[in-house]
Amino acid sequence: MRWYSLARQLHRWLAPWVLLPLLITASTGVSYRLAKDWGGFSREQVHWLMAIHEGEWLGQQAEPFFVLLNACGLIWMLITGSSLLMSKVLRKRKTQEIQN
Repeated sequence: MRWYSLARQLHRWLAPWVLLPLLITASTGVSYRLAKDWGGFSREQVHWLMAIHEGEWLGQQAEPFFVLLNACGLIWMLITGSSLLMSKVLRKRKTQEIQN
């Protein structure tokens, strides 16, 4: 199986599993920062956002796994997504060269 096909299948399979954790992490991180900087809230008032952001709600044992899996999922999606995009761009450019 070619790299492109394998990467596409793995990207498609993993995307639904990393979407929600990444959305939660991104939205709570941005909300925390904006609430503190622009909203004038204290650190204690918005700590609950950081607790969600860092996975504290999972407990001390699972929190590092949440962070690690979230990071690995993001890196994987960026690498495979970028490679798929580059493959598509290169194939399109090659097709245009053949037609001209």
